[in-house]
Amino acid sequence: MTTPTPVVALVGRANVGKSTLFNRLTRSRDALVADLPGLTRDRHYGQARWGGRDFIVVDTGGFEPTAEQGIVREMAKQTRQAVAEADVVLFVVDVRAGLTAQDHDIAAYLRRLGKPVVLVANKAEGMRESAQWAEFYELGLGEVVPVSAAHGQGLRSLVEAALAHVPEPAEDPHEAEARARAEEGVIRLAVAGRPNVGKSTLINAWLGEERLVAFDLPGTTRDAIRVPFERQGRRFELIDTAGLRRKGKVFQAVEKFSVVKTLQAIEGAHVVLLLLDATEGVTEQDAHIAGFILDSGRSVVLAVNKWDAVDAYQRQCVQRSIEARLVFLKHAPLHFISARQRQGIQALWGSIVRAYESAMIKMPTPLLTRLLHEAVAFQAPRRAGHVRPKLRYAHQGGNNPPVIVIHGNALEHVGDAYRRYLEARFRKAFDLVGTPLRIELRTQDNPFA
Repeated sequence: MTTPTPVVALVGRANVGKSTLFNRLTRSRDALVADLPGLTRDRHYGQARWGGRDFIVVDTGGFEPTAEQGIVREMAKQTRQAVAEADVVLFVVDVRAGLTAQDHDIAAYLRRLGKPVVLVANKAEGMRESAQWAEFYELGLGEVVPVSAAHGQGLRSLVEAALAHVPEPAEDPHEAEARARAEEGVIRLAVAGRPNVGKSTLINAWLGEERLVAFDLPGTTRDAIRVPFERQGRRFELIDTAGLRRKGKVFQAVEKFSVVKTLQAIEGAHVVLLLLDATEGVTEQDAHIAGFILDSGRSVVLAVNKWDAVDAYQRQCVQRSIEARLVFLKHAPLHFISARQRQGIQALWGSIVRAYESAMIKMPTPLLTRLLHEAVAFQAPRRAGHVRPKLRYAHQGGNNPPVIVIHGNALEHVGDAYRRYLEARFRKAFDLVGTPLRIELRTQDNPFA
């Protein structure tokens, strides 16, 4: 069983630097940052990798556990949800502002939950030898880790302290080998999408299909359910993000949704079926999930559900919104279905299998090199001053997603447009469907330099 990616939630009162810390940990600028309290309101998710460990970071708004009304109450609900999903909580305080009554309230709430908490004294630049942040020991949450999110100081110690609460499981190599043999040839399929787009309806339609065998398999501690089943001689493992119940109750399954479950399901899959709602078009949340799928390198199949519930004009609007907001998923097969009416759901299986085969394809080095030379002969890369990049040979560097490594000279001058040109040539030659294709350019060292 694949171990779920650890989840780290950032919690604290407003304007203590949670979003700045989020951007540092994820090495991104995804979270809005300004010297204004209350800028972040919803939960915000991002991927992070430190010291060879992957984890998911959740940014939250200013937390007031005792809030009873208004937007502050709604923000508190969002923070409680983030804490419930998390393996570790980073409680961020402002060392320059000092200890406040609100910090005491948050600490009391976190102590009651009993979850692992790391107390982070932010804005501690130039104060590591100072005793000013020692007052935060009053909160009774153990050691205080001083950092400066704005300057990137102390982050490695912080990550080590956080991930110490979720150690990597020691795995028996014989057990890993046996599992690998058992999973060989099994297509892991994640069904992802917003709440109420019809994930459960589609899954239930699949499980009720003739020539389809399914049974329950206990999942992870997050109650994610993996359903192994077989269809027309192909073995699948459905990584369910909709909260399936036992087979006897599957047709009364209640739609559940957790962003964390969806992100973990995507990372553990070979192929992701991204389900959209025809009655609402492509929303910002759809685009966010689609971007995460692309960043994870997973194959994707798009399905627009509830196609029977919209008229011709709405269908045109949906198609235009897909072209505009999901332009980066041009390689993904697109299907229009009605899970409730069981219309178009059979064609999904063909695209899922093709996307898996494209992700796991073997590309012989002689063929790749020949295709590379043909592409260069048809259109050579542009000169950069007196230098023209020379692309000499190519080989496969991995799969799921496929990676093509190209060697040559002065390849640092190859532009993004030429990369896209090469990708299109390789895609057409190998008939790749659904999967991203990554191209790595490696310049050979000049022995005479």
